[in-house]
Amino acid sequence: MAKSRRNFLKILGGGTVVAAVGVGAFLSTRTPMQALAPWESAGNYQDIRKWALSYALLAPNPHNRQPWQVDLSIANQVVIYRDKEKDLRHTDPFSRQLTIGMGCFLELLSIAATQQNHTVSYQLFPEGEEGPVAVATFTQGAQLEPLFAHVMQRRSCKKPFADQLVSNQLVQKLSAFAEVVTEHKQVDSLRKLSLSAWLVEANTPRTWRESVDLMRIGKAEINANPDGIDLGGALMESLNIAGIMTRESQLDKNSSGYKEGMNIYEKMLKATPAYCTISTAGNSRIDQIDAGRRWLRLNLQTTALGLSLHPISQVLQEYPEMSEHYNKVHSLLAKPGHTLQMFARLGYGPSVAHTPRWPLEAKIING
Repeated sequence: MAKSRRNFLKILGGGTVVAAVGVGAFLSTRTPMQALAPWESAGNYQDIRKWALSYALLAPNPHNRQPWQVDLSIANQVVIYRDKEKDLRHTDPFSRQLTIGMGCFLELLSIAATQQNHTVSYQLFPEGEEGPVAVATFTQGAQLEPLFAHVMQRRSCKKPFADQLVSNQLVQKLSAFAEVVTEHKQVDSLRKLSLSAWLVEANTPRTWRESVDLMRIGKAEINANPDGIDLGGALMESLNIAGIMTRESQLDKNSSGYKEGMNIYEKMLKATPAYCTISTAGNSRIDQIDAGRRWLRLNLQTTALGLSLHPISQVLQEYPEMSEHYNKVHSLLAKPGHTLQMFARLGYGPSVAHTPRWPLEAKIING
């Protein structure tokens, strides 16, 4: 194995891998096409419910867990559940963030349905929190939702942003969806707070382990299980084969893989010109769903404006080790008694690839 690694990696340095002669063709095939197929198959269904669901499943969600399940056994309805097997028990102990992700799903379902002249109405939590998240009813007649034009370009950009300010004009265009922070001193304070919060997660064994366990490293793992944190592409495949980027190395604070991951994330967090937040007066499940619906629209609007958006959830996590940071960010950005539901980086980021998805068929539990 050591010899094959030496042949495979000619140079490793400065975060760049140069592949040995003959490896380029291998690396060029590292795209997990099976896991990305749902992006290509969106809209290729006759049933209006499946047509809209094929777009809804592209919604952003925490750790890409894709916790939605749907029952299609009743005509013109979709009964929507949150799959409890996808829970993040340590980083999201009250399932607040996962519920927000369900709100994103519901909003994208509604937006997509308008393209087929259907309106979707929701009965939320009809059996209480332990039952379905929503019963969606489809009826004919709808006004087209223009934000749908940006669904296929929407991303969560986990990359450093350009050193370019977000103009007041663009801030005004986002004001209907979120509060935007651009003032230099406040932005600098939030950069430091977000990095400090991330270090709390990384240095709390159970929370860090939860994220590491959800890493999918390389094409084969991503195709086999297209949820969680995908670490694909030529660089990650190379580092994985070299034994540098593995789940084991990420749990070893002295490994080069862990240290490089720390450097990458710190660089990303520091390269942030603005932040945006979504808050609610209450913190019920209905409030969390509403926050998710607003977040989805914000993400589509930023895409329409040529901006990049990246949710950074650590500072809003609700476990004891994070409480100081949680309270701090609320004191800085929330009205008294309100709950910050979303906190995100905003700026101009590079183009990034689609995020892997389970196909719709894997999410249908009945019908």
